[in-house]
Amino acid sequence: MGSMSIWHWIIVAGIVMLLFGRGKVSDLMGDVAKGIKAFKKGMAEDETPAATAVPPPSTGEPVRTLPHQGEPATANTVAADRKVV
Repeated sequence: MGSMSIWHWIIVAGIVMLLFGRGKVSDLMGDVAKGIKAFKKGMAEDETPAATAVPPPSTGEPVRTLPHQGEPATANTVAADRKVV
């Protein structure tokens, strides 16, 4: 008695169809489908730019890197770190 049988679901579906009509239910399901498609399209667009990112144009300055752990700092990296812009 505690669970819903198939007859309960048929009666509920019939009442929903009477209240909203066939047209409104199909329109509602169509809107849900459009929303899901738009969500999937948005997720696909978010992933595409990250894979095709273009690095910014160089300004002519060399790229400064940090020495790895255990490597001594060279005179060039120390001088570059002290350079005032």
